[in-house]
Amino acid sequence: MMKIPSFYFGTRKKVMEKASIYQEKEEFKDAHWILKNANAGKPYEFSFEMADFPNISIKNIGNLAETGLTFENNRIYGIPMTNNLYHLDLEFFHTEDQGTIDHKRVQLLVNVDPKDLWKNIPSDKTADFYKEDEVSLKGKFLDKKIVVASKRGRSHAHEGKFREDDFAVNELPADWSIISVSDGAGSAKAAREGSRIATISINSFFSSPGILDKIERNINIIYSSEHSETVRNECGQNVIRLLYDGVLSVHNTLEKKAVENNFSINDLHATLIFALVKKLSFGYVILTFGVGDCPINLINTDFSNVKLLNPMDVGEFSGGTRFITMKEIFNDQIASRFRITCVNDFSRLILMTDGIYDPKFLTENKLENTESWMTFFNDLNGDNEDHAKVDFINDTDIDQQLLNWTDFWSRGNHDDRTLAIIY
Repeated sequence: MMKIPSFYFGTRKKVMEKASIYQEKEEFKDAHWILKNANAGKPYEFSFEMADFPNISIKNIGNLAETGLTFENNRIYGIPMTNNLYHLDLEFFHTEDQGTIDHKRVQLLVNVDPKDLWKNIPSDKTADFYKEDEVSLKGKFLDKKIVVASKRGRSHAHEGKFREDDFAVNELPADWSIISVSDGAGSAKAAREGSRIATISINSFFSSPGILDKIERNINIIYSSEHSETVRNECGQNVIRLLYDGVLSVHNTLEKKAVENNFSINDLHATLIFALVKKLSFGYVILTFGVGDCPINLINTDFSNVKLLNPMDVGEFSGGTRFITMKEIFNDQIASRFRITCVNDFSRLILMTDGIYDPKFLTENKLENTESWMTFFNDLNGDNEDHAKVDFINDTDIDQQLLNWTDFWSRGNHDDRTLAIIY
């Protein structure tokens, strides 16, 4: 019997090992890797699942640097800044043959950021009724704080048109304060001026000490147990009449503006909501009015209850958005547009235009749904794809934070956005 030399077995073993290494590397090369698509400007992460290739190690990924992403511990992560189809070279080795580097090509598609498809053309500063494309405000509101942001929508920015929304905030005599918000109709040629006039004129009307004194005297009777229900009801009607006078004065001011500029009052079409507020000994009195589809919401201290403080021009007011410029709103039903509310305290008082309401709440019934509002404030707290956060605790830059947040992407929702929060 022929004796086989021992080196033969050693050689055979090495050949088999090399064959096994070669086979494992080829299997890795042949594996069909599909990297999930990335979006330009958005956080991205993809992990290579290597359980089926325990002896293969990815050392580096060639051409990855141009994407702006990083590779570490079998994970690609970061924020790609430019949309493109990238061809990446996986540089890998077998753990039993670390000196030999092989390559495998994969593709990564970075989609364009939809925001980048929209132009941002500045509005014409020389045009009549010019207004800034975006504004923000922070400050005091009674013994609370307020932050407001108003931003031109992408549809207007794309064509170099104006922001149609507007707002005004004022401290008034006798410790009253007022916040008003208006959404100018995009189809009206001077709507941006209509919304501006609507907000400043309603605030100006209630800057009269005499009017505020009448309102407060009636409010004190409404919430006094010393008077009969009949007397209290009469005082409630008195307050609504005074609020009505303010709203009518806005309409008249807009009508006068139209005559002065030789155009129709319809050219100034704008919605209007406002909250006239004072803290009295028995609580915060909040007087509200609304025409159009912009909501006013009050959230209690423990976030267990949300109230809508104005009727929306949907549902019973269906048939198209109403505007403060429309004479027909001054009818027998206008009293239902006013609310008198009194609470011991509250956590948030919020006013917004439909540029916020439509994408974030979708339907009117969600405006009094606490879960919807929890989702909304989680969004404000950074739970969104942009990680844009509005910090109500460390609020030094809260006005700029809110302005940044209003730049959120929502497909099909590109209207002007105005959001005011008293907190």
